[in-house]
Amino acid sequence: MHSIKKNKNIRLGSSYVLLVVMSILIFYPLAWTIGASFNKGNSLVSTTLIPKSPTLAHYVELTKTSGSFYYFQWFLNSLKISVVTMVLSVALVSVTAYAFSRFRFKGRKNGLVLFLLLQMIPQFSALIALFVMAQMLHLVNSHFLLILIYVGGQIPMNTYLMKGYIDSIPVSLDESALLDGAGYTRIFLQIIVPLAKPMIAVVAMNGFTGPLGDFALSSVILRDPKSYTLPIGLYNLINDKMGASYTLFAAGAILISIPVAIVFILLQKNFVSGLTEGGTKG
Repeated sequence: MHSIKKNKNIRLGSSYVLLVVMSILIFYPLAWTIGASFNKGNSLVSTTLIPKSPTLAHYVELTKTSGSFYYFQWFLNSLKISVVTMVLSVALVSVTAYAFSRFRFKGRKNGLVLFLLLQMIPQFSALIALFVMAQMLHLVNSHFLLILIYVGGQIPMNTYLMKGYIDSIPVSLDESALLDGAGYTRIFLQIIVPLAKPMIAVVAMNGFTGPLGDFALSSVILRDPKSYTLPIGLYNLINDKMGASYTLFAAGAILISIPVAIVFILLQKNFVSGLTEGGTKG
């Protein structure tokens, strides 16, 4: 009995140690970024985790437009692209997943396999082709083209994941609704969508955060400084050999995390309910 209790305490202690280590690995870089944004100067060498003389100068500097620096224009560009990508991704993925889950049609199985295979191709392998396509369509610097590319990239894997979630929803609910005279559209909107909210929240979160963190695709399509998204603009802040500003970069990075936090808080209820329901079913 004593041995069992001792082993249980060791496992519990190991779990706490692991959680502490993971928390440090996650929060320490974030703490440094926050601290750097309040430090004076532009170099990381002179910054400290806790600023000796905190200043808001870098946040004030972000509001200024000079030369090729348009921080809030980049901020708005990123938000616009992310929000539209999120909405279109949720709409298209939900409909596609519903079709693959509930209907039987020619090419269904091959379509699912194709979705999986598409995930094996690295995104950067298509950069040259996408740039050539943008030039041919005269859509260089087009946010519309970038949104279409992002949405297209969201569909395969998210469809596969949501299809699996919809499969867990009893088909008997659809059959009962059909007997009551409901059509497939009504079944989708009033039965499938409400029950699939946890997975829809995941798709929405992926659709919103994906464009915010993307640099490779956006840097190929967007060449005009005013059309930049934040990853491109912030990268240029630390890529300038003559005037690199790591502290200004830190301030800009902290501000863009605010919309992500807001979206996560709005969707958090669905994440939690999904986990709770999954635990109850298990």
